[in-house]
Amino acid sequence: MEREDYMRMALDQARQALETGDVPVGCVVTDREGRVIGRGRNRRQERQNAVRHAEIEAIEAACAAAGSWRLDGCALYVTLEPCPMCAGAIINARIPTVVYGAKEPQTGSCGSVINLFEERYGHRPAIYGGVLEEECAALLRSFFAALR
Repeated sequence: MEREDYMRMALDQARQALETGDVPVGCVVTDREGRVIGRGRNRRQERQNAVRHAEIEAIEAACAAAGSWRLDGCALYVTLEPCPMCAGAIINARIPTVVYGAKEPQTGSCGSVINLFEERYGHRPAIYGGVLEEECAALLRSFFAALR
């Protein structure tokens, strides 16, 4: 599978978040063989919990599937550039590859505001941004336009 295929899976998760009134962000985590071992979507509104971001949900599911908190060899695909909390979770889980769709100019921590993966944390994932960027951004734009 290609990066775009996994990002489409993440977009499916984002659309599910949209259906429940959450900001449409979705995420999948794959293992070394390319199997999806974690899926997540924003559930902050649904659960009324500030930490229920798509990446956190996908990382939790991937850790359960892998039977380990270490997700070395995995890749994370998310429709929106990770925030500082999610970037921290990625670092702590030792995920070596992060692929995101749209940039997040207010909280993006893969280069938009800061690149936390360049700091001296002892783990520096490779970052690939802009995968299906327009499709990811359009979903977010339509969500926020409907709120206004």
